Amino acid sequence: MRLRRNCAPLRRGTATLELATVLPFLILLVLVGVDFARVYYHNLTLINAASTAALYASSYPTNVNNTAQIKAVALADTKNLSPDPTVSSATSTDGDGIQYVTVTVSWNFHTVMNYPGVPQPLTLSRSVKMRVGPLNPNGS
Repeated sequence: MRLRRNCAPLRRGTATLELATVLPFLILLVLVGVDFARVYYHNLTLINAASTAALYASSYPTNVNNTAQIKAVALADTKNLSPDPTVSSATSTDGDGIQYVTVTVSWNFHTVMNYPGVPQPLTLSRSVKMRVGPLNPNGS
């Protein structure tokens, strides 16, 4: 019976050194992923708020001028954002005389860490434009 000797040189601490070298990059990668997910989530929240407010404003012609209620409807969808976003609405008429309402919701987003080339705070703004419904559901 032969005894085997370990011919490979001792490599104690190699895995620790490799982890110490790669760990900063892995932490940066996780932080970038977290910030990307947060931007996506807050962007979706703003889109939903603008859509809901535009749907309210376009559902009946008298709602178009009720800016306080339009803002309240939009802010009801943004309870998770602090401070409250800015909500504005505007009406327009196309060449055929059809009235439209545009609701814009804006909010300042702060990233977990500062990235080169990314402004602080990053302003997220979403607009939704909808046709205003007729005064009478039959189209007149």
